[in-house]
Amino acid sequence: MTKPTDRDVIRVGTRGSLLARTQTQTIVDAIIAAGHPAEPVIIRTAGDDSAAPVAEIGIGVFTKAIRDALHSGQIDVAVHSYKDLPTAPDPGLVIAAVPLREDPRDALVSRDGKVLGELPPGSVIGTSAPRRAAQLRALGLGLEIRPLRGNLDSRLGKVADGELDAVIVARAGLVRIGRADVVTEAFDPVVLLPAPAQGALAVECRSDDAELVRTLAELDDASTRASVDAERAVLATLEAGCTAPVGAIAEVVESLDDDGHIIAELSLRAVVAAEDGSDVIRASVVGPVERADQLGRELAAELLELGAGELVDTP
Repeated sequence: MTKPTDRDVIRVGTRGSLLARTQTQTIVDAIIAAGHPAEPVIIRTAGDDSAAPVAEIGIGVFTKAIRDALHSGQIDVAVHSYKDLPTAPDPGLVIAAVPLREDPRDALVSRDGKVLGELPPGSVIGTSAPRRAAQLRALGLGLEIRPLRGNLDSRLGKVADGELDAVIVARAGLVRIGRADVVTEAFDPVVLLPAPAQGALAVECRSDDAELVRTLAELDDASTRASVDAERAVLATLEAGCTAPVGAIAEVVESLDDDGHIIAELSLRAVVAAEDGSDVIRASVVGPVERADQLGRELAAELLELGAGELVDTP
């Protein structure tokens, strides 16, 4: 890996939660392994100071303070859960790397090891995402959905102490903090489509720090970046925020061209659901990996033609 700069240490900013610190440490370790000193720097964000649901306190509550620290030079690199980032670019900053993605699926953690289909009507399910709540309601299982905030340990604790029958969280987070064993069921995207960019990290730095941009780019996984670009293009074209009831998942798959040669293509699926579960609109597309962003915009246009605009609250 290229030596990034002659600075004494690369300061990598992150939130203070266990999950944020754990996933940031993987980036710090990668930079150190490349031969340059690096250290994490904890930044407190507005999201850490509020117990209100994210849908109420707004987009960017977990990222603005970290980006401000990056702009001011307090830190050199920021590590975000990519799904928390607003879709609009931040002038002066660049996503220098999108490392290999962790499992993007949503996961159920329930008492007594029950899967979703075994929970009786009236069971109380906690989730922080309107997207999850909308898709759950659309399944018609008669579940009671409650908003949920707090770190992963506190969410899991609400199941253990009987306050909730189950919670739904991102499986990637549980894997990263070593708690994958508590997962009762990992949802196939056919059942519950994850948030755009779920399970992916965004490694960001100032765009004028050319050497550091080149260094961090070596952490990039091309397939993950293409998938995330397509998913976030859906969100951006729908003009929906990261808390909107929109799900999307893309993956690079092998296909055969007209001559029988194996080629890589991008498969993208998306869903928009009414928050009360009364309507669900789905669409999918397959196309060239290099057209990831355009594929996402085309799929969003199809969703809008099908009436998705009426189901999405624009910011």
